[in-house]
Amino acid sequence: MTPAVTLSESEARDFGRRVLEAAGVAPEKALLVASVLVYANLRGVDSHGLQLLPHYVGQIEAGDVNPATEGRVPSENQACLLYDGEHGLGSVTAEICCRHVVRMARQYGIAIALTRETSHFGPAAFWSQRISAAGLIGIAMCDSSPQVPPWQGKAKRVGTNPISVSVPHPAGRGWLLDMATSTVALGKIEQARLNRKTEIPSGWALDSEGRPTTALDAALAGFLMPLGGYKGSGLGLMVEILGGVLGGGGMAPEVAGIRDHGRLARVNHTFLAIDVARFLPLDAFYARMDWLVEHIKSAPPAAGYGEVLVAGEPEWRMEDQRRAAGIPILPGPWELIAKTARRLGVALPR
Repeated sequence: MTPAVTLSESEARDFGRRVLEAAGVAPEKALLVASVLVYANLRGVDSHGLQLLPHYVGQIEAGDVNPATEGRVPSENQACLLYDGEHGLGSVTAEICCRHVVRMARQYGIAIALTRETSHFGPAAFWSQRISAAGLIGIAMCDSSPQVPPWQGKAKRVGTNPISVSVPHPAGRGWLLDMATSTVALGKIEQARLNRKTEIPSGWALDSEGRPTTALDAALAGFLMPLGGYKGSGLGLMVEILGGVLGGGGMAPEVAGIRDHGRLARVNHTFLAIDVARFLPLDAFYARMDWLVEHIKSAPPAAGYGEVLVAGEPEWRMEDQRRAAGIPILPGPWELIAKTARRLGVALPR
């Protein structure tokens, strides 16, 4: 088996860029996409990191994603913008739409941008944080290929459909929620497979009959479990409505996953921005958020826990750790990444 590797942030980003350029992506776009993937690795969300490179390359080579296009704006009406991604790279269209939604929110106080006919945009937190960096509350959502059954069903109907909310903070590390509407993303199951596991944690998946399972093979033949039962099922459908339905793009079975080569991706993204300053001064908002977070963290920890954490804290800590010690990539995922790089003639990091 190919050995595990540890890469610095810059090594990982440069390697990802070179692989994408070899697949036909322009340098500036390749750097953006690689930066999004490495952001996920830094924060410990390896299912959305460089592990996705072979899938992105496969989509480009199959013609499912057009790396040359940047998309276009079919309509803009005050604080509402519709963007046609023209089957481009999801990170490229997301970057453009985040700029639009920030611009509109500064003018109108609140804004929404919908992207249709695009592709995977990496971790949703990257984009909600892109918006909050402008002093706005940022919300990013995305639909995906069906992997999750509706509550009480046993057939795939909606995707893992993530939701991320990022709150601005003067230190750049405010409250940052990033969650799939399934218990885990499909990439977590793929990680287990690539690392030759046979068991997965309880609550992650259902077998083909809709029964909870911890057996990896049964999970691969079955479904991802909706987060919190019927509540996660409802949230997943909400994301689909606010993206695919409202934006006029592909819906549910029409959306292809990054592993489904030979089909246009047809993914939909939703971005919202709220101008905090329309409600109260930013400094007052920061102070109120700090008080709230500290109030939550002051709760006595439950048995088995050393402290109370809020959304974003575990990832900030992991980011600090990996910036210092490097990004570890386990043998299973690295084997597939390295194979793709060699096929494209890209030298592996030393």
